[in-house]
Amino acid sequence: MLSIFRKEINLFFSSLIGYIVIGVFLVVLGLFMFVFPDTSILNYGFATLDQLFAMAPNIFVFLIPAITMRTFAEEQQSGTIELLITRPISDWQIIMGKYLASFALVAFALIPTLIYYYTVYELGAPKGNLDTGGILGSYIGLLFLAGGFVAIGVFASAITPNQIVAFLAATALCFWFFWGFDYLSRLPIFVGKGDDVVQNLGMLYHYDSLSRGVIDSRDVIYFLSTTGFFLFLSMLALERRKW
Repeated sequence: MLSIFRKEINLFFSSLIGYIVIGVFLVVLGLFMFVFPDTSILNYGFATLDQLFAMAPNIFVFLIPAITMRTFAEEQQSGTIELLITRPISDWQIIMGKYLASFALVAFALIPTLIYYYTVYELGAPKGNLDTGGILGSYIGLLFLAGGFVAIGVFASAITPNQIVAFLAATALCFWFFWGFDYLSRLPIFVGKGDDVVQNLGMLYHYDSLSRGVIDSRDVIYFLSTTGFFLFLSMLALERRKW
């Protein structure tokens, strides 16, 4: 598994992929946080990082599928998938190696955003007037959300040899699992008749819950279960080639 992980990380950073991903993420977030007048924290009357945690999932919906679309699709397209699955490592180790490498790249992209935290911390009046607990919970929620999106992206890449199809499928699934259930709960058929249950099925509900700064075990279990489910589906898709 470690050899797969190192191979994927080296592929990311030996080309422009890793640097472009991190650069695009930081530039887009920076524009929304400090440049665009409707969302700039400089136009707010209080110190907050709400814009970061509101915009990051929107960017992740497109950015993470762009990272994961090549994980298995490229292997299938080039024909190296047969060599990979015949190596003396299990399918689960292959999937986890690729999953952890993609997740690590997303985590690397989040590290520089601590600069935004420091900036807002210094600009606060008085200095340091920030809800640190809420911000920590939001970062944890963002990591769990990224983990779920990466698992979805790996699954989408495992079921098709076409990277564009993998990107579109992963984007659609990420959009549905983040916003879809929330929109579905607003239909007249569900309003007042289990709309809260439908919302609980979506990532947005649990992400918002973690963003309040309280780490609820139900939210953690939800994200871990969703991630594990899509990784399991990825393993089934990989085993299908052996059948």
